[in-house]
Amino acid sequence: MHSPKAKKGPRARFVTVDEASEGQRLDNFLLRELKGVPRGRIYRMVRMGEVRINKGRSKPDSRLRLGDIVRIPPVRTATPAARPERSARDLSWLEDHILFEDEDLMAVNKPSGMAVHGGSGIQLGLIEAMRLLRPAERELELVHRLDRDTSGCLLLAKRRSTLRQLHADLREGRVHKRYVALVRGIWEGKGRRVSLPLEKNRLQGGERMVSVGDEGKESVSRFIPRQNFSAGAALVAIDLVTGRTHQARVHAAHLGHPIAGDAKYGDKEFNRQMRAYGLQRLFLHAERLEFTHPRKTCKMVIEAPLPPELAETIDRIKHATSL
Repeated sequence: MHSPKAKKGPRARFVTVDEASEGQRLDNFLLRELKGVPRGRIYRMVRMGEVRINKGRSKPDSRLRLGDIVRIPPVRTATPAARPERSARDLSWLEDHILFEDEDLMAVNKPSGMAVHGGSGIQLGLIEAMRLLRPAERELELVHRLDRDTSGCLLLAKRRSTLRQLHADLREGRVHKRYVALVRGIWEGKGRRVSLPLEKNRLQGGERMVSVGDEGKESVSRFIPRQNFSAGAALVAIDLVTGRTHQARVHAAHLGHPIAGDAKYGDKEFNRQMRAYGLQRLFLHAERLEFTHPRKTCKMVIEAPLPPELAETIDRIKHATSL
């Protein structure tokens, strides 16, 4: 008589700490990653050793370091009523957003308005959606992040070894990220290099804000002008040397050139003016990623075309006569 085979349950997740989570307490990190799980359950998981940092036990107040690997055990994060089932068929439109894919990694043109992962009332983020589309890829993980309102190039790793190597490349500045933005005002002169420390603050209600502060982390951006418009706006490229939270948006605002459509760090009057040209979102797009393939060691250049809604805004502004 043969004993029945045990069913395979959900697996633990292994999340590599990126720059956005560096320095955060473990308990706060888990509260973000496990939305809907009671705080008491999270503390019990840590106490029982179900959560590990680099394979070792840790305390809730442990500070995360860049590159740490956090083991998160499988846990129910919401009731079926709160998190309805989704099928790959419902998400088939995302196939058209895949810019590149091989056995090691995937590059996706993330739409504006879609979070990179679920939580904070978001039922399904991009990483959860791609796991539904690629159920055989059991190790699919985000390599880096984009703000919910930012569109463009986003890397996902299919192997743990790929994820580790790309994170090492990110830490060493070997991944080059270029954004394009529409900013307030006429840009005078050549490009500018911005080096300002950024620190995170939390406002009432849990909203995250980032500001320039002496106690912040080093952050470096390069702004390259592309075109000025008589409508009082300029198109610029932004190279992010570091990848801090909201870096491009805060640096642009600090220069006096806030990004169009930025409700958090931008200029309300400028945003109102740009809505007259049809802009209904943040005009920030990750247009290019350049890196070395972790296994094939060849140079990779991934580019995402400007979304139609942003291209149409530029066309309307140009009709107002470019400078």
